[in-house]
Amino acid sequence: MTEMKRHHALSLLWSLGNLLKSTFAFILFLFVFRAGSDSTWVFYARIIFYIGISIALISIIWKWFTTRYAADEKAFHIYTGAFSRTRRTIPYTKVQNVSRHTSFFHRLFGVTSIRFETGIKGDDATFLLQVVSVSEAERLEKQVALHLSEVQDTVEGIMDDERNVQDEKSLLAERDIETEEQAGSDVSANANDNANGIKGKLEHVVHYRSTRKDVFKASFTSLSFLVLIPILGSLYSTVKDFFPDETVTESLVLSWLESWWVTSLIILLLILISVGLGIVRTFVKYGDFQITSDDKRIYITKGMLEKTSFSIQKDRVQAVKITQSLMKRMLGLAEVELTTAGSLGEASQEINTLYPFLPVREAYRIIEEMLPSYHVTEEMQRLPQKALWLRVLKPNWLWIIVTGVLAYFKPVLFSMEQSWWMISLLLIVCITTCRVVNFYHTRYALNDQFIQFRSGALTSTLFLSKREKVIEIKITRHPLQRKLGLASIHTVNRAKPVMHHHVHDIPGDVANAFQMWYMRRSNEVQIRVDKGRGALR
Repeated sequence: MTEMKRHHALSLLWSLGNLLKSTFAFILFLFVFRAGSDSTWVFYARIIFYIGISIALISIIWKWFTTRYAADEKAFHIYTGAFSRTRRTIPYTKVQNVSRHTSFFHRLFGVTSIRFETGIKGDDATFLLQVVSVSEAERLEKQVALHLSEVQDTVEGIMDDERNVQDEKSLLAERDIETEEQAGSDVSANANDNANGIKGKLEHVVHYRSTRKDVFKASFTSLSFLVLIPILGSLYSTVKDFFPDETVTESLVLSWLESWWVTSLIILLLILISVGLGIVRTFVKYGDFQITSDDKRIYITKGMLEKTSFSIQKDRVQAVKITQSLMKRMLGLAEVELTTAGSLGEASQEINTLYPFLPVREAYRIIEEMLPSYHVTEEMQRLPQKALWLRVLKPNWLWIIVTGVLAYFKPVLFSMEQSWWMISLLLIVCITTCRVVNFYHTRYALNDQFIQFRSGALTSTLFLSKREKVIEIKITRHPLQRKLGLASIHTVNRAKPVMHHHVHDIPGDVANAFQMWYMRRSNEVQIRVDKGRGALR
């Protein structure tokens, strides 16, 4: 029987630290701000605080003593409770994402945390060890990876056996004893080769490792230097507190700005500080960023002070999104996000995102290396010219409502009584410009197995998915589109939440071809169902 283990002893200290962080505001208020207070309600509030802390401490210790876990060859087993015993089992085959986080606390004691996520909703679907030794975390992760690899190879072997069963029977009938002995030795050799093959598949291939040049680019595209603005605002408020008289503060600032060289020096100093803060913040968060993969999973590690690592199961990837903001397009960078069937929690966006500042060509290469079944094509079709006129002439309700409000109130700006219609004109110009830019950015491609869209004005998004991963499609045509021979297509991919994507104003014949393309998915699904039934027999 597999040995049951308690959580690491340092998890008690971790839970105690979380308790102190959650109660820090109460401690500060009751024992610092109200340190010398003789008020009755403060006295009783402290008593309630002592009781609550005592109960929380007892709960932490009791939970540590009554919670154990075991990891056998096929699943995790979590045991909780003392009098009422509860056992929870999570098979390795349900694990979709594996993430590790090493904070300053973990690095101080040489430990880490690990999280195994499934595609099921609820807290019970996740196996989390807040504090665990690095060797134990690596053992658990490798055990899950090996089991998944063996299961997939076994299923593939059964499928191959079923396809060749008739040929094997006829050959076996004609073999003599010596041939059978030779076949037995070949089977043993093949078994050893398969074992070595499984081991080889688990070797990591490095696809990308961040450099200093990448960190410098990322610090500018992430706009991290803007963090200086609230700091300067706070500093200005502090100065005003020391000089209650506003005229003193204003005269002090004006005296600095009167000299051009002092003003230039201050501006230069602020720019250097802001850029330095942006570089440091980006380096701490994305330094030592590395993307690797084996035959089954994709692995991502990042961070300098706090190490974070997570893995994504390749066959759970439903789609790929490549996003570029305006500044990233100017610098030739992009952010790649993998949409998976097991995206859970608030951190799912971060978990499924590769390095957010990848060069575009590098992003395409990494996608095709990590996911050989995916291929990004750069030859995409544009929308027809009549789609541009449809988008430009289409009424915009935001502009109509804003213009109505401005016409009613007629606000005066810069001493101009007719400024309201200038604001309305500026708004419609911005909206029209965005529509035109979006039209020229919109592309589509329909290949044998893939569908690929690109859309967006200031921020463009490239969407790529396989036919077998699209679970639903919808084709719509409003009256103007029907008159112009255009249509809109919508796709749905499995994720949490369900992922919707669409592209508008494509030619009608392309929409019909897309429908026929998707109908061929039934053949692929039928093949998968038949294979699955064969593997279960």
